[in-house]
Amino acid sequence: MEPDVLPNDSAAERDGFPNESARGSDAAADAAVVAVLDARPEISGETDSRVAMTLAALTLLRRLIPIHGPLMFHQSGGCCDGSSPMCYPAGDFKTGGSDVLLGTFDLSAAADADAPADGTDPVPADAAEIAFWMSAAQFEYWKHTHLTLDAVAGRGSGFSVEAPEGKRFLIRSRLLAQDAA
Repeated sequence: MEPDVLPNDSAAERDGFPNESARGSDAAADAAVVAVLDARPEISGETDSRVAMTLAALTLLRRLIPIHGPLMFHQSGGCCDGSSPMCYPAGDFKTGGSDVLLGTFDLSAAADADAPADGTDPVPADAAEIAFWMSAAQFEYWKHTHLTLDAVAGRGSGFSVEAPEGKRFLIRSRLLAQDAA
């Protein structure tokens, strides 16, 4: 399934977050995305990261963790929220045999240049690791795809913790290198 991007206001950027104005994946925008943090691979035998995040996603997570504590992501296979990445307090979404742990972000590994301007990092050590899960059915469909977690201005899902912030997480994708897939 193609990641879902909802239209919102026409400003190009709001509060430092790019604004999505089209529905669906934009190949030019996806190609221009710069990842600042790769997730640690969690699939047995894999050494290349399948998931990364942008500075916008990292910045939003640094805002959310002091409010919600440790977090996790789950990328569903569709239905009510399309295939948007959902961010929950760690443990609130129960994962099981029908889910695949793609990777774990370690926010403490983010470059110092990405830290808040005041020099403090609001992420306590016990909340620095963020697991990124995907339904096994969705993984079967996207197994040859690298995912980049991004954040943009717009309406998020009512169930994802960023919704009240006027921001939403979304996935930008590209094919994995042949030897990594």
